[in-house]
Amino acid sequence: MSEIYNVGIIGGGVSGVVTALQLAENGIDSILFEQENSVVNGPPFCHLHAGGNLYPDISEAQCRILMKQSIEMAKLFPQSIDERPTFISVPKSEKYSLDNIEHRLEMLVAYYSELIAEDPSNAILGAPKEYYKIYTKEDLATLANRPAIARPKSADEWMINTIHLIDYTKLKTPVILVQEFGWNLFRLGAQAQLALSKTEKCSLKTNTNVSSIKDVSHDNLGYNWEIHTEDEIYKVKYLVNSCGFKTGTFDESLHLNSERLIEFKAAYVSKWQPIPGLIPELIFHGERGTPHGMTQLTPYCDDYYQIHGMTNDITLFEHGLVQSKDNMSQPEFDAGITQKLDYGWDTEEIKSRTENAIDSVAKYIPSFQSAQVGGPPLYGAQQIPGNDPSLRVGEVSFPCKSYARSEIVKASSALTVANQILTKMQEEDIIPAIKTLLNSSTLLDSISKMDIDILARELAIERGYPEALSRLVIEKE
Repeated sequence: MSEIYNVGIIGGGVSGVVTALQLAENGIDSILFEQENSVVNGPPFCHLHAGGNLYPDISEAQCRILMKQSIEMAKLFPQSIDERPTFISVPKSEKYSLDNIEHRLEMLVAYYSELIAEDPSNAILGAPKEYYKIYTKEDLATLANRPAIARPKSADEWMINTIHLIDYTKLKTPVILVQEFGWNLFRLGAQAQLALSKTEKCSLKTNTNVSSIKDVSHDNLGYNWEIHTEDEIYKVKYLVNSCGFKTGTFDESLHLNSERLIEFKAAYVSKWQPIPGLIPELIFHGERGTPHGMTQLTPYCDDYYQIHGMTNDITLFEHGLVQSKDNMSQPEFDAGITQKLDYGWDTEEIKSRTENAIDSVAKYIPSFQSAQVGGPPLYGAQQIPGNDPSLRVGEVSFPCKSYARSEIVKASSALTVANQILTKMQEEDIIPAIKTLLNSSTLLDSISKMDIDILARELAIERGYPEALSRLVIEKE
């Protein structure tokens, strides 16, 4: 008799791998299907979002959830966290109120303090009183007279390096430095793949395309689902649909209709001149989709920088946000976006959009105009459950018995989803009751920094990116 697995997971993105790892950590076997050569190939992420400070329009409730979930994920994958701060500013041309931003930060400090009181290991962002620091126009003028610091260690040192480059006369004051860290997808993917390959509790099937699934729960076979690939049928008791923006494809095959959006986005890789000292991630807020949409500059090693520009000629795309239609679960992109997802980009479009991104940064950092294309874009599509495109916290739904649909919007939600699935499996008697769900991972902890370094570098190069993108700006001790 062929093997029966407790759980079958379709999709090896962040949610799929964290679910498989959490199952293994709690003694539950699974089989994980990923169509690419390695895991975590989905939409790019570069930022932990520990507080939602990149989203001035979302609710305080979403900000608190993002902070809690980001801390949980950072504790799981410390070797993927770049512990450098983020500079938050509002150009004079934009509507956002600094008073509202400061009020939200005060709320986040109080909430962060509560999380640390519950569990001291949650203090991964430093002391709550140092979560953010405000700089007035006078403060900036004073710091501008101090020399750059190659490896900054204090908030003021990070701000000194920043203010040497930025034309702060274009910004409202005060400006803010906040402990929102970077997050390296190549390193997370490497650590997850190494851990999954090591455990006997997960059968990892890369380069494997699932062609169909069949509900056999009424046939009394001892399992509930058959997962069909090109050359084999796999039997599982519980099914996790973790297919990201393609989640609706399998829903439709099961006649499970649900409302969702899918969105295509891209970030651009640039190469700049050497500068005297490290800088934080830089955020210049602006209204999404307008010509002044937010500009985000993320520093990497060896003078590489990733750029988001929330305008239609940079990160956003015409017809890039698509809603599901009546009686259909899977929205469909147009031919141009589908071409990018399936076959890659036209060279001229890479050049033009990266140059547009560089221009958006140069509005605030004049010397950045000398930056050049540094590699192909980081791109992908994400799902957003429901019909609210501003939603940044998605989790999981259970549309029928023995079936979970992962609906994460941000990578930080992955552990929450995994634990909700484990809880639901216990309720349905798929697995025995677990006294306490483990949120630490001996599996992940067993993977050495050296092995992560090596595989992360290989993943970056294999996917066509500079190997510098696989390294942390702030190396772990």
